[in-house]
Amino acid sequence: MLRVFRNDLFDPDQFIVTLELVPGREHGGKSVDTVMRIASDAFSDGRISAVSMTDNPGGNPSLSPDVLGSEIFKLGMDVIVHFTCRDMNRVGLESRALQLAMMGMKNILSLTGDYAGQGFAGQGAPVFDLDSVSLQCLMAMLSERIMAAGDPDGFLSGCAISPFKYTEGESFAQYAKLCRKAKAGAQFIITQLGYDARKFQELMQMQKLMGLDLPTLGSVYILTPNVASLMNQGKIPGAVVPDQLLKKVRDEWADPARGRAAGIERAARLGAVLKGLGYRGIHIGGVHKHFESVTRILNRMAEIENRWPDFLSDFDFSPTGGFHAFAEPAALSHDYGRKPIRLPFWGKLHFRLLELAHTLFFNSDASLAPLYQRLSRWFDGTPPARAILHFAENVGKQMMLDCRMCGDCAIQHLAFQCPESGCPKHIRNGACGGSRNGRCEVYPDRWCIWHQTYLRWAHVGKSNEMFQGCISPRKWELDRTSSWLNFHLGRDHQGASEEFARFCCSRASCGPSDTGRHKGTE
Repeated sequence: MLRVFRNDLFDPDQFIVTLELVPGREHGGKSVDTVMRIASDAFSDGRISAVSMTDNPGGNPSLSPDVLGSEIFKLGMDVIVHFTCRDMNRVGLESRALQLAMMGMKNILSLTGDYAGQGFAGQGAPVFDLDSVSLQCLMAMLSERIMAAGDPDGFLSGCAISPFKYTEGESFAQYAKLCRKAKAGAQFIITQLGYDARKFQELMQMQKLMGLDLPTLGSVYILTPNVASLMNQGKIPGAVVPDQLLKKVRDEWADPARGRAAGIERAARLGAVLKGLGYRGIHIGGVHKHFESVTRILNRMAEIENRWPDFLSDFDFSPTGGFHAFAEPAALSHDYGRKPIRLPFWGKLHFRLLELAHTLFFNSDASLAPLYQRLSRWFDGTPPARAILHFAENVGKQMMLDCRMCGDCAIQHLAFQCPESGCPKHIRNGACGGSRNGRCEVYPDRWCIWHQTYLRWAHVGKSNEMFQGCISPRKWELDRTSSWLNFHLGRDHQGASEEFARFCCSRASCGPSDTGRHKGTE
């Protein structure tokens, strides 16, 4: 009998267990046989609602989750396919989604994805044509088409979040993006990996504050010293293993048998804590050889789940001085999202100059907007004048923004910073999960642009801008053209009338009603 993840997920009496499997870099042989054996054992066990198949984790090539997932699906085990934006543009993503629908695999974990890793003859070219929010919109739109064609079920698309952020800017950016994902169509959440019960609880409290009620699965993992070390160094983006826990794991694994037993006990205790905190399920990772370790985790959880408060102290790995949205377990910090933020002089000057220019020249409601439209039509129809304007725009924006002349400017959504030059993944809808201590996943010497976006908006009391709606993806047909003319002539993502743009713009805003309303500070 087919295991149906969708049915389990929306059964309030069901505690969900999913299992993450990682395809290898082979088309057959031992790695494929191992994954298939674990999946078969998971189906036979009866407690696993679905297995999830990763999509080139770390940006490195592996067997497609689609083809391996289809083989598992034939066993009767339901599958969640990880679906990233790294390797395909929007055309390829839509084609892949339709293929999965035809194969019957409609459970999707929609992700921006890790940055491009090493493949044939070197590093692959990162695509990131869409981000995880616009990908959610794509899945929702395709679902409407699928059901209109007579299929009773569209995609069941979920999202990921990393609540384990310890700067205010990163934390706020994660929850703001979660809000956008939910409004774009996400139907469930799977967390990144961390070992801070207070942060796990924070996620549930923030959902309540934002008016969200999505089934949420917390990640648990069987740690080994090697994997724990990689996570500690930030080499597995989004996963957080602090120094104290790394030392503990290494000490445990001085005796491998003791280390394995300790890893299983830790996973079982975290699972019990998550169930006690109100999570709808757990997402188990770190199983690469045998299903037997999953059996031990679930059996142990059943024995200890009523004692979950006793285990909270086992997951108290918050860094000293790390940011928490809730000062006390049940009380929102009174200034979260409202605390006046001071910017460095040059940052403040840059923000104010561009904000003023935007208000004067790129405000559709401004009294001079009709004049700007008429001038833009003249420039657009006069090639020499258009070339001069384009040159002036290029020089000015290159100096101020390191502009890439995409022709579809989105700086107003990022507090007047450029996502094309400032973010390696070109994300227009919010932070990815890979930043650490405010620094970029790909270039750790840089600040994450979304961390900086929060600081700028909070400086002027507009942090709720990060919750507003859903930003349409870049219009590639405008590449190397004037974004000034495209704005005033209604050709960019703000004035476009295409179905995708309308769908994104129709998504309602959400967010905590009492954040982002302070007056700011100079």
